[in-house]
Amino acid sequence: MTSPAEPSAAGGMRKAPSLEWRWVSTEEDDEEDRTGAAAAAVGTVGRGGSFESEDDEDDDEEEEVKGKKRLIRTVPSVDWFDVEGNEVSAAPQLDDYEEFDFGRTMFLALQTLAVVFGDIGIGPLYTFDVMFNKYPIHGEEDILGALSLVLYTLILMPLVKYVLVVLWANDDGEGGIFALYSLICRNAKVSLIPNQVHSEKRMSSFRLKLPTPELERSIKVKERLESSLLLKKLLLGLVLYGTSMFISNGVITPAMSDVVVMISVALLVILFSLQRYATSKVGFALGPSLLVWFCCLGGIGLYNLSLYGPTAFKAFNPLYIIYYFGRNPFQAWLSLGGCLLCATGSEAIFSNLCYFPVRYVQYMFVLLVLPCLVLAYLGQAAFLIANPKSSEQVFFSSIPSGVFWPVFLVANLAALIASRTMTVAIFQCLKQSIALGCFPRLKIVHTSRKFMAKIYIPVVNWFLLASCLGFIVLFRNIHDVGNAYAIAELGVMIMATVYVTIIMLLIWEFNIVKVLSFFITFLFLELIFFSSALSSVGDGGWALLIFASVLLMIMFIWNYGSKLKYDSEVKQKLSKDLMRKLGPNLGTIRAPGLGLVCSDIVKGVPAIFGHFLTSLPAIHSIIVFVCIRNVPVPVVHQSERFLFQRVCSRSYHMFRCIARYGYKDKKQEHHSVFERLLIEGLEKYIQREAVELSLQSEDDVDSDEEPPTPMKIITAPNGSLYSLDVPLLADYAPSTQVIPEASCSTPLHDPVLDYAQNLELELAFIKQSKQSGAVYLIDNPIIKARKDSWFFKKLMINYFFAFLRNNCRRAIMLMSIPHSNMMQVRMTSYV
Repeated sequence: MTSPAEPSAAGGMRKAPSLEWRWVSTEEDDEEDRTGAAAAAVGTVGRGGSFESEDDEDDDEEEEVKGKKRLIRTVPSVDWFDVEGNEVSAAPQLDDYEEFDFGRTMFLALQTLAVVFGDIGIGPLYTFDVMFNKYPIHGEEDILGALSLVLYTLILMPLVKYVLVVLWANDDGEGGIFALYSLICRNAKVSLIPNQVHSEKRMSSFRLKLPTPELERSIKVKERLESSLLLKKLLLGLVLYGTSMFISNGVITPAMSDVVVMISVALLVILFSLQRYATSKVGFALGPSLLVWFCCLGGIGLYNLSLYGPTAFKAFNPLYIIYYFGRNPFQAWLSLGGCLLCATGSEAIFSNLCYFPVRYVQYMFVLLVLPCLVLAYLGQAAFLIANPKSSEQVFFSSIPSGVFWPVFLVANLAALIASRTMTVAIFQCLKQSIALGCFPRLKIVHTSRKFMAKIYIPVVNWFLLASCLGFIVLFRNIHDVGNAYAIAELGVMIMATVYVTIIMLLIWEFNIVKVLSFFITFLFLELIFFSSALSSVGDGGWALLIFASVLLMIMFIWNYGSKLKYDSEVKQKLSKDLMRKLGPNLGTIRAPGLGLVCSDIVKGVPAIFGHFLTSLPAIHSIIVFVCIRNVPVPVVHQSERFLFQRVCSRSYHMFRCIARYGYKDKKQEHHSVFERLLIEGLEKYIQREAVELSLQSEDDVDSDEEPPTPMKIITAPNGSLYSLDVPLLADYAPSTQVIPEASCSTPLHDPVLDYAQNLELELAFIKQSKQSGAVYLIDNPIIKARKDSWFFKKLMINYFFAFLRNNCRRAIMLMSIPHSNMMQVRMTSYV
């Protein structure tokens, strides 16, 4: 890291010699001071760092930027959380360009059909039925205009927007509206979800990019998002709204299928009863059924084109859309809601991306799904041109009589698979929202040992079944269901357009012309479709809006209450000065054993620890403050699960630990496995700490002049050496005494001896504490609104949030901890 920075063509911009460097905007007047101090600044905790010290954690947020800004290079900031955070790798992704394997290719192709394209594949069952209910057929031009509208909607929405653009906005292979939000949160500090750790941005791969106008625009967008509380709340509100509409879409899908293909309520109950067995083998079994279905769509379309002539191909001329609106503008506008049904399932393509490579999904859509859908709509239009009075049940009317019943059965099966597709997508969406603190914690069952994306949420499954049955009873005809279906789908599409536009500016750094073209084109089209769908709210859309509003309220109350609870815990945490005054014995007796103090805060000593000190006759010889974090990445490897930092001096034997889980990680670990991994990580941290101290000692011996401040050298995971001008262990002084098993107290100032010997002593002490057993001291705080709070706040916090919290699962409780090893304490805080 000693190579000098080289100036670039853009004035004031320097080329970073390592991936550890970042480009940030700063004041132009301070360039010389910053450049001259660059060497001394290595190791300080600042804007380039990923986890800041507890005393300075809010410094960046309180700084006011003055004068003209420019783009400069920042130095890598390192502390122990940062070094360990650098080791966390992103989730393994499937290689889009790996060596061709026919068996694996066929397996993924069938899985892709069953999981990704089930919903969009049943569009031909009802699209023309709903459209011509609003726009009666008066001639061939009406049919060609409607067909042209369907074809270009199918090309623009699923193909151009989702398959060619949105799929690339996945979060390490994970799709969905929450994946877009988490991707933005990892590249800008815009999340309002409490308990965020700066080092988590190191979990995703960062590429060094040369300074460009797009990079400058990206940084301006980032600063604007980070500095505006209103924009942060707006982003969170939009993702909650999009999630509520997506869940509503999943409820409507089975009801829509049931009305169209007359699936009985009994089959719907069977579908949801078998949902937990939807493993990869079941998905592989359903794949051939979808393949047969798409072949039926294409084959029937070709049959009708050959029977009734190729007149329908005229619809590829977009002028027929103008003629369609010109003859009856109002009715044409009303029929747009039905037209969008051809694109329903577009969001499911992205949400169910899971472990499928983007290229597989794109190839399957372009080479199989899209051609079959186009042929199906062309064939139905050809049939309508010859039989203009058969505008109801168009698909089934166009089936040749000789194959009607086989196709009818396949259509039933395809509708069932489409319902399953949306249900699986809802499970994934809710798991992401739970992991990011936007939905109450629920029991999640992993149905596949090989694919972590295969999950089942029992409570949600039965809730969806009850909701589907309710919608089936409420909606008496296909047209009411179709109107509600369009409202839900468009609500999700609009949110996706907004988030992908932000990703284009912030992360992809696209040219502004491309960004505006994407945003204006698709937002304009979607708002027009949405206005048409809203015009039919009275026909059935009102029920879906009420359903979505209830879901939105649940997510909002949970997020709002969680934020207040976290802020209260942060305000009440104990100061380090108090811990120093108490001394290494903490004012009590230190008994052998490992005490895991579980709390939701990541910095400082939780207030509940003071309650333990005053209430318990003794405290454990080793204390670890554990915070279980759900981080916005899909998977965190077990070897990278924990981050450690020492609390106070070495003689206190107190540590802070952050246990990180991705939103696709399985958290139902046995407590013994959790303890083993935690202790292994703690031993690794202490060993690295000893290496750092030994390097510091060697540096002090070789130095002819005593430095004005303590300097330290640590080795980063990439092999580079970093200097720390703020010592992590200023109070550290090795001891020659053997630490008694019943006490962890050591003299504050021991003579300096061999670091390896002291390392062995501390590791032996940890081993002794491990043999004595671990006890979980769990903080279970309760919040209540103050008496002078406004009425709605009391209602939300004291009743709604309390109900949700009492009926959801806690992260630490997901482990099977024996009651003899657990102690819970509830403290009430007023907010």
